[in-house]
Amino acid sequence: MRVFKGEVTTLPPDKSISHRAALIGALSEGTTEITNFSGGFDNQSTLGLLKDAGIALRQEEVGGAYGCRIRRVVIESKGLWSFQPPSAPLMCNNSGSTMRMFAGILAAQPFASELIGDNSLMKRPMKRVADPLRLMGSEVELSASGTAPIKIKGAKELQAIEYRLPVPSAQVKSLVAFAALHADGETRIIESVRSRDHTEVMLGLETLERRGERIIVVPGRKRIEAKPFFVPADPSAACFIVALALLAPGSEIIIRDVCLNPTRSAFLDILAEARAGIWVENQRVIGGEIIGDIVVDNLSGIEPLRISDPQLVAFIIDEIPMLAVLSAFASGEFELHNAGELRTKESDRIEAIVVNLQRLGFECEQYADGFVVKGRRVTPTQSVVVDSFDDHRIAMSFAIASKATGEALDITDIDVVGVSFPNFFTLLESLEV
Repeated sequence: MRVFKGEVTTLPPDKSISHRAALIGALSEGTTEITNFSGGFDNQSTLGLLKDAGIALRQEEVGGAYGCRIRRVVIESKGLWSFQPPSAPLMCNNSGSTMRMFAGILAAQPFASELIGDNSLMKRPMKRVADPLRLMGSEVELSASGTAPIKIKGAKELQAIEYRLPVPSAQVKSLVAFAALHADGETRIIESVRSRDHTEVMLGLETLERRGERIIVVPGRKRIEAKPFFVPADPSAACFIVALALLAPGSEIIIRDVCLNPTRSAFLDILAEARAGIWVENQRVIGGEIIGDIVVDNLSGIEPLRISDPQLVAFIIDEIPMLAVLSAFASGEFELHNAGELRTKESDRIEAIVVNLQRLGFECEQYADGFVVKGRRVTPTQSVVVDSFDDHRIAMSFAIASKATGEALDITDIDVVGVSFPNFFTLLESLEV
């Protein structure tokens, strides 16, 4: 049986914070220095778009180990309207975060632009992007099926609005906030189910609570002064290392300097309630974000995970693939409800998880907003082909199960892990004893 031990100090920097630090830097007046910026494909796509839209920036490597390069990004900008008309469509590659959030900025620029992506991204729904931007006065055109390309005719005179998010989405909330920074007046964004709040924290926006709803107040045309950002380790990446230790008896791992923002760390609470040997040490606050060390000591395994609370689902939406695979392999069971948003990610993640678990002998049933794993009929004796569906989180979730349990899995398009975790396999090898 394989055992994994060690101290992880080379986890990828947080994707969400990296995206937002770069975009906020481009909207600020002065020099923004971002320490520990992510080298993942998605975050590099954001930097590429900023360059193509006329923002001056440079990126340099300042250290690293086990294939994880520590990057420093410096952005020079003159404020909200520093962007220039791009000479060609802006390529977002596979990054939905880049496409959705950057659309909010482009909606306020006095020129026409177009956002495109790879084959996967061009199939993802973008109506939720167009709707609020049209209300604010920007002209937005989508394909006949409501997907990219997103063609935007910006309007420098955007209108302030009150916008109620139809679904919990940090990306949509952020794109509205970025557009609202340029608007004439105060915009209010209302969410009935709270989503990750990095944009509000990093911009220092006022938030209100009213009758169970959360209101984000965005003042229009307010000068944003450049400031430094530090990007902590990505909790979504940490989830894979946590699962590795929990699936391999005798494993002990410490993961350093992880973002523990309450809207991002709920997966730790779920695992603790399932009696996993997991706790947090050395908590502190840097740049408004809670950071700490995650300790995993595999003593007794975990109980089956059952997740249905909509607020909890919103907080763990990126960790669900790994949690599902972890629960299935550790206990034979898993149950999920109120997670229809998973069908609109890089892949239909509900379909992807269920199809692959069924190939591995698990009895599963899926429905519109979730699925259930009822047990395992038989463990395959030969290598099974797992389809990654060109989705980094699906690929890594099953790679962790294979590595920890020793089951032979042939995972298609495994290089897709570079989207968010470029040093994934190198790090796993460094932990095996």
